[in-house]
Amino acid sequence: MGRRLFSLLLALGICLSSAQVLAARVKDLANVQGVRNNQLVGYGLVVGLDGTGDQTTQTPFTTQSLMSMLSNLGINIPPGTRLQLKNVAAVMVTATLPPFAQPGQPLDVTVSSMGNAKSLRGGTLLLTPLKGLDGQVYAMAQGSVSVGGAGASAAGSRAQINHLSAGRIPGGATVERDVPTPFADEGMLRLELTTADFSTARAMVDAINRSFGPGTATALDGRVVELRAPASPNARVAFMAQIEDLEVAGSRAPARVVINARTGSVVMNQSVRLAPVAVAHGNLSVTVSAAPVISQPAPFSGGQTVVTGQADIEVKQSGGPIVHLDGGAQLADVVKALNLLGATPQDLISILQALKTAGALTAELEII
Repeated sequence: MGRRLFSLLLALGICLSSAQVLAARVKDLANVQGVRNNQLVGYGLVVGLDGTGDQTTQTPFTTQSLMSMLSNLGINIPPGTRLQLKNVAAVMVTATLPPFAQPGQPLDVTVSSMGNAKSLRGGTLLLTPLKGLDGQVYAMAQGSVSVGGAGASAAGSRAQINHLSAGRIPGGATVERDVPTPFADEGMLRLELTTADFSTARAMVDAINRSFGPGTATALDGRVVELRAPASPNARVAFMAQIEDLEVAGSRAPARVVINARTGSVVMNQSVRLAPVAVAHGNLSVTVSAAPVISQPAPFSGGQTVVTGQADIEVKQSGGPIVHLDGGAQLADVVKALNLLGATPQDLISILQALKTAGALTAELEII
């Protein structure tokens, strides 16, 4: 498996090393400051479940919510009444409010069980207010929950396909309040790069000033580019439409090696460099095996049968030769050098960390 992974990395490295740095559009590199999504959240009830709702004895908040809702509808339940319901579930409702959203616009919502409901399939979400971080209600959600799964259980056996405790309601929320954005305000507009980089900020400023004249764009730092935009909202929209389609010459990304220690995945970009270095790699394995030993007394001796354990410990260490890695300035050369070691992906993680400590690997190691 390790050889196949290294061969794949080698092919990828050759492609990246021979490729030219491509240009990207402004809309792919930056966002307009203040023009962003806003997260909404709400608490509600899903009714109409086929006996798969919350067990109200273990989730008292479901019963409290139901009694409060019925009270608002003019139905008073006698104090001390213990409701035993199986078709109601308490849920959290989340949605994303896009920029420039106006009242009446529909939103997709996600409904997630917060109790011990077995399934939300076939349920209906009751009217639920969705609030923002400021505590204001920005949307109202209601509708039939769509669950992309199915399940059945009987006589202690259970079969389930996909996840049943969460679902979506396409267009299930209606925007009730808009969020003001600074885009229509008179003054300067600012572009925020998704990744801070001084070279990209300078290239973006140069591309904008070449198209719209000197002084149109100014770089404030490695992330923010300020634009001198028209005052009219209509003119601003046309101005930003032209800005977003401008091509900006890209620059080499910082050298980085990303390691996923859980899966053994190793990904490196084309900026990684390797200095000449010598590496010796070996494997150490420890095997512990236990076998029961039964001591049987002689007949009519009055003794008892005793069961003891016998452990066998074996340590194996396979030494590897010292391999000299010539290094290189291209990703293909780095992959070729690492391929000489013949290590598995898990071993490669330790080798890369050792190379970084020795100063032979010019890259930032990021473990996720």
